[in-house]
Amino acid sequence: MADSLLYALGAFVAVQLFYYLFFFTRLAFYGKGANYGNAMPGVTVLVCAWNEKENLTELIPLLDAQEYPEYEVILLDDRSDDGSEEFIREHINGWKNIRYIRINDQFDHVTPKKYALTVGMKQAKYPIALMTDADCRPASSHWITAMTSRVTEDKNIVLGFSPYFKQKGFLNWFIRCETFYAAVQYLSFTLAGMTYMGVGRNILYKRSVFFANKGFYTHKHVFGGDDDIFLNEVATSSNTTISIEEDSFVYSLPKTNWKDWFRQKRRHISVSRYYKPRNKILLGMLSGAHIATWLLGLLTLAWGLITKDMLLLQYLGIVFGVRWAIQWFLLIIINVKLDKTVEWFSFLLMDFALFVYYLVFGFLTMTSRKPRKSWN
Repeated sequence: MADSLLYALGAFVAVQLFYYLFFFTRLAFYGKGANYGNAMPGVTVLVCAWNEKENLTELIPLLDAQEYPEYEVILLDDRSDDGSEEFIREHINGWKNIRYIRINDQFDHVTPKKYALTVGMKQAKYPIALMTDADCRPASSHWITAMTSRVTEDKNIVLGFSPYFKQKGFLNWFIRCETFYAAVQYLSFTLAGMTYMGVGRNILYKRSVFFANKGFYTHKHVFGGDDDIFLNEVATSSNTTISIEEDSFVYSLPKTNWKDWFRQKRRHISVSRYYKPRNKILLGMLSGAHIATWLLGLLTLAWGLITKDMLLLQYLGIVFGVRWAIQWFLLIIINVKLDKTVEWFSFLLMDFALFVYYLVFGFLTMTSRKPRKSWN
């Protein structure tokens, strides 16, 4: 029994360490220096909003003050009834780079956000599209510059990082942990030529890529997926890169209660069934190994305590010790690159919290009905 537990545990730990050493090292040792001297093509920033007046009052001045030679910001107001239209029309003449498009129509065959983004893509006057959300805040006035600095003739897609603001409470801590670890995965996989997602809060691509793919046509009816399903379709091993300069970060306002966060995560996870088989396998193996490692570790600990097998407990400590040492070494390096999103001393707790998260949402994904539809 003891030998079987250790062999199984060692196998799953080996799977996890493979991801850390083959994938995550790419991000840990990735050079951050962007070439701001590159040619600066015209950029259209697209912001979709539904009843976001309060957020727009803060975001619009930040976007209008971007230090970039040629850009526009298109505000796509989807049927808002909270005074957003009145606010924008009252102030728009005082903004230099803001355009406003009011969307009054809604269609059964396409979700509201994807329709709004499609309208924005068609109305844009520049070849580069840069997306963010109304509840986001660029880290600097060089956000557009930092993102476009990674665009080349071959690199048509740039994935940025969008952390959440630090606030008090366990929920905020866990949201930051989950966002950080998700970024570690999608940024590392992109560097390995296996892009599977980005975040719509901070993503850039050439409009030609959008239209060559017929936009969101294949998943226009799916709530969500304007970033990850789309990237599953258009990203290749050579056309996508990342930007992790501090100027390129876009901070977001996190959910403040568990119910809203739970609903958001279910919606995000629900679209993963549209991923390419390769991406499903890679992500499934990583999360599955995480779950199995903790389950087997706890079972081995219990068995060792019950049987008073001190040698078994020593081996268990060695296995987890090696695992945590490699994790901490790489995650601390990456965390510094990503603005110290998570407190380094909480990585052990984060490791266990993610185990619970994967276990719960893995079960819900397999057993529950489709999540409630909401604007996205």
